[in-house]
Amino acid sequence: MHKVELSMINSIPADTPADEQVWDSEIKPQSNLFDLHLKDVWNYRDLLLLLVRRDFVSFYKQTIFGPLWFFIQPIFTTVLFTFIFNKMGGFSTDGSPAPLFYLSGIIAWNYFADCFSKTSTVFRDNASIFGKVYFPRLIMPMSIVVSNLVRFGVQFLLFIVIFCYYLFKGAAIEPNITLLLFPIIMLLMALLGLGSGLIITAMTTKYRDLAFLVTFGIQLLMYATPVIYPLSSAPEDYRFILSLNPLSGLIETFRYGFLGKGEFYLQAFLYSTIVSLVVFIFGLVIFNKVEKNFVDTV
Repeated sequence: MHKVELSMINSIPADTPADEQVWDSEIKPQSNLFDLHLKDVWNYRDLLLLLVRRDFVSFYKQTIFGPLWFFIQPIFTTVLFTFIFNKMGGFSTDGSPAPLFYLSGIIAWNYFADCFSKTSTVFRDNASIFGKVYFPRLIMPMSIVVSNLVRFGVQFLLFIVIFCYYLFKGAAIEPNITLLLFPIIMLLMALLGLGSGLIITAMTTKYRDLAFLVTFGIQLLMYATPVIYPLSSAPEDYRFILSLNPLSGLIETFRYGFLGKGEFYLQAFLYSTIVSLVVFIFGLVIFNKVEKNFVDTV
């Protein structure tokens, strides 16, 4: 098979020597597995911004509350978790205010979960577009990650407001220098969600059942992640198993930086970093392999 990129061709005089002709479009044989065409992604950055805008407009256009859903969802979930798990269930929050503890876990988890779940169906959801026009396929999952990052940014402002309220109220929270890792934490969560989603969407071109498994499995994964409980409160026998989840180190570090509760384990953070990078690179390679001929199987 050969890859054909469609675009306008420069006006070239007929008498121009072949070795001096410059073309906007070239027909080339399939490249190797590790040629990710990242330059093409940069050239199509305007399309990325348009897709991000489309996601917001299409999702909130016919809703009553519009962008207020950014705040409504985490607020209601935080209230529910505080009542059920903290008040009724007696779950520990490591001495942190329960609403602040749960909100920090919820917004971080939602970012990863949305990136993962929406990226995992990108081939199936956009098969009609992919089969008609050429553009770097990686643009589509990247637009999902950027859209969710904007959503996370809005919800993070809500977290900061509540954080400042408890801080001025004199609550037992102690932000520390680990806060400087916050941008790295969000980058790693984006890479982990994107890479995991790319692997699943590549596999669903042949195995459709995986789409249903993701919907079910991501709900279970939340309970294996320290969202509603701190890792320190897990039974000793299961703590090591839970720490194998790369999200555990990221969310625990996120909480420790802002709330100062629990413990920061450098080994756990480095483990999460390595796993996130490996999953992301592996996802890119698999996605690059499948996107060349997925239309024949999807």
